Amino acid sequence: MSNATMASPSRLLARAFSKHGTLTTGLVLSAVILFIGFVAPFIYTPDPYAIHPAHALEAPSLAFPLGTDELGRNGLALLLSGGLATLVVALPAALVAFLTGLAYGLISGLAPAWVDKLLMRLLDVFLALPSLIVLIFFASLVTLDNTSLILLLGFISWPGLARLVRNEVLAQRGRDFILAAEQSGAGRLYLARAHLLRVIAPVLVVNGTFMIGDSIFALSALSFLGLGVQPPQVSWGSLLETALDIIALDPWWLIVPPGLLVFGSLLAASLTGQGLLRLWGNNR
Repeated sequence: MSNATMASPSRLLARAFSKHGTLTTGLVLSAVILFIGFVAPFIYTPDPYAIHPAHALEAPSLAFPLGTDELGRNGLALLLSGGLATLVVALPAALVAFLTGLAYGLISGLAPAWVDKLLMRLLDVFLALPSLIVLIFFASLVTLDNTSLILLLGFISWPGLARLVRNEVLAQRGRDFILAAEQSGAGRLYLARAHLLRVIAPVLVVNGTFMIGDSIFALSALSFLGLGVQPPQVSWGSLLETALDIIALDPWWLIVPPGLLVFGSLLAASLTGQGLLRLWGNNR
């Protein structure tokens, strides 16, 4: 029997991890974040907004695994509720940004030269705007709810992907199979759907993962400034902001968990994106 056949499952797993460790770590961490945000709130079910004045600012204990805040609210329940509130906004916002950037880039790359030039100059204007300032400006003008936050975050996050898609489309348009399809009478919509999207799919997947991390960070930053998820709902960003207001009392159990989850979300998106990019590069 060959050595390959005799290889133990643990050795095969270790070999696969050594080859795709970055991607594996990113996917596992992403699964943990998604579990915390979407599953755990329905497993651990104490009311996150119930006030227990006698237990205000208690350190972690059996009754309150992540302690309590200044109002005596259950820290773990708040963290899980904040995770759900964060992800139900950040993930759709990333999807809005992804679809907008993809559509804009395809239209610009497939359009006549003068239309492409006009769209790129408009895109330069969007890219020149400071994202956080624009978010704060619009957040101060509109009524903040989940829908408006999704649209705001999606509106500000798409230009980078649009430029990337447009450049990829222009790079592919001179290839033989694209020219042959055009000479056969294929329309632009068919070219995009049947050919271009397949070719640039790896680039789209990699950048889509990065956009998820960017969306979570942007929402957390807005919530930290009081312009994100609105009370009585909490998010990871608003939990950090509230905890830092009373940092003199050293409530580490209110600062560390949401901070770790925001960081973990960014790390999960980054590792997954880098792993996919490395996997794609190895298969070229």
